[in-house]
Amino acid sequence: MNSLSEFVKARRNEVNLTQEEFAERAGVALTVVRKIEQGKTNLNMDKVNLILSMFGHTLAAVPIKTLKNRDAADQ
Repeated sequence: MNSLSEFVKARRNEVNLTQEEFAERAGVALTVVRKIEQGKTNLNMDKVNLILSMFGHTLAAVPIKTLKNRDAADQ
């Protein structure tokens, strides 16, 4: 799973919540969930973190080198 949109949609589906139910539980507007799941790039990071916190995750700065090394190890 490579993208934020894929991650959020898959996790939301795993807990059997509609976008509306998930938005309410996360404390964000429905449009926030829809934007994330549609892969929009102009997102409020505070709202994204509210969404991710529902799954025990948060946004963090990761060196590109770390990502490249991880991707190379996965292949």
